[in-house]
Amino acid sequence: MIVIGAAFAAISIELFLVPNKIIDGGVIGVSLLTNYLTGINFGILILVINLPFLYAGYKYIGKSFFISSLVGIISLSIFEQLLHHVEAFTTVPLLATVFGGLLLGAGVGIVVRAGGALDGTEILGILLTKKLPFSVGEFVMFVNVFIFGWAGFVLGWEQAMYSILTYYIASKAIDGVSQGILNETKAAIIVSDEYEELSETIGQRLGRGVTRLYGKGGYHDKEKEVIYVVVTRLEVAKLKSMIFEIDPNAFITIMDTHEAHGGKFKSAIH
Repeated sequence: MIVIGAAFAAISIELFLVPNKIIDGGVIGVSLLTNYLTGINFGILILVINLPFLYAGYKYIGKSFFISSLVGIISLSIFEQLLHHVEAFTTVPLLATVFGGLLLGAGVGIVVRAGGALDGTEILGILLTKKLPFSVGEFVMFVNVFIFGWAGFVLGWEQAMYSILTYYIASKAIDGVSQGILNETKAAIIVSDEYEELSETIGQRLGRGVTRLYGKGGYHDKEKEVIYVVVTRLEVAKLKSMIFEIDPNAFITIMDTHEAHGGKFKSAIH
């Protein structure tokens, strides 16, 4: 999967982004800009620039992460060499931005999901944010502001704007692939006087275990049990339908959750 992800990223870079002078953020963006200015092979640049970040990942994150990332970066370099002289898929900047960003994000997301990385910026962010009052996302965005500013002077401000759009599309695709769009989970809190029937129905018809929490109404000062349940995104509509079928006056709060593990939770769709 790491090799497949690297292949997708290489196709995006060589057949969509580079021919249209569009870059991504992070180490890939720096490598593309340096390649444009100096002519040094992109595959060599991506490997050399990532080396210190890979060393830091090996030292502070783990050996398996280091090996997975090294395989991904070497694969990216090899595929880039193979595709270097292939004709561009499109020379329309907007099409290159959208489809190149999607393909790049899908490739990076596959690598991340398999336990590796193609870009050392996030590795550095993970390490530095332990000591700095910033999140990894804020750190990466801070670094990319300078990269895209540099791109504006080197490639032109129109290309820099396309690059920012590419970065945005790629980041969303990374999230979708690495976290799983169809397997995205939602947490629901249900306040209802029919909590016993609802708990039983959710278990029988949806196959989900529920947790009943003790609560007290702020207006009536009445004690009642509150239901907490985790479902997949595709099960939300069925959950709401079941709840309102039993209690039309039930109060429901549905929240995004990044991941759900353990217990009897499985990503099955009923």
